[in-house]
Amino acid sequence: MRGDPATSTVVRAPASSANLGAGFDVFGLALGLHADVGTGRAPDGARDLDAAHPARVAFERAGGSGPIWLRSPIPVARGLGFSGAVRVAAAGLGHVVAGGTIDRGAERILAVSSELEGHGDNAAASLHGGFTAYVAGRALRVPVGPVLASATVVAWIPDVTTSTDRSRRALTDTVERRSAVANVGRAVQMSLAFERDDPSLLDGATSDELHQSARMGAIPGAADAMAAGVAAGAWCGWLSGSGPTVALLAARELADEVTAALPRGGHVKVLDIDSAGAHVVGARPLRPAR
Repeated sequence: MRGDPATSTVVRAPASSANLGAGFDVFGLALGLHADVGTGRAPDGARDLDAAHPARVAFERAGGSGPIWLRSPIPVARGLGFSGAVRVAAAGLGHVVAGGTIDRGAERILAVSSELEGHGDNAAASLHGGFTAYVAGRALRVPVGPVLASATVVAWIPDVTTSTDRSRRALTDTVERRSAVANVGRAVQMSLAFERDDPSLLDGATSDELHQSARMGAIPGAADAMAAGVAAGAWCGWLSGSGPTVALLAARELADEVTAALPRGGHVKVLDIDSAGAHVVGARPLRPAR
């Protein structure tokens, strides 16, 4: 869809949960919580973006120009891919208003978003939807069968924020070979669970020896939330991105039980897995200037 100066073009992109345990900087899972970025004056519930905003930078880097706005319910600095979603939506919008399409411009949109992010796991999931792997600058979409596609992600979101940059600086520069081998095995296990649509393969698939334990130790209640959610019936749990959110993948009929088992000190969102990825949601008449 091409941009029209008489209307506001809007691109929507989903939130995401990155890493999924062993897939550090590789895996991403798109979630049913969305950011909208549009051209023109901000509608109700949205805000105009200045030149320094990360979404504005992505929009212009992808070829866009003119005023844009953002509307998003994705929590900021909570490990649910806010920055990745808004950058993907904005880069997609920039490509569209410059005369392209999101499908044909996917490689460029991913390159812009991942460069600005500093890593591509969240951006890949927000762009393509579903379960993705970011490998050597490319997004690989892993098929999600009907059982796991109908699952829910129960997100326990504590009342603290984290900084991805600070969290990364706390990690070691080198890892033991044994730890690297263990993570490779678990990452393969996770991929096969989705490809085969087999929840039984999720048992232990989010175990990690590179980043998760060190990060969770700095988040009060996170380890307890993960243990409680799995004990209540979730197939698996992981620290979402750099945290502080803990994500638990569960059958839809168990979402209430998993939610009830989680500790106080945070709130819960029960989210679907988003399969659509970034897309144009339509155009609306521009709001007249006042």
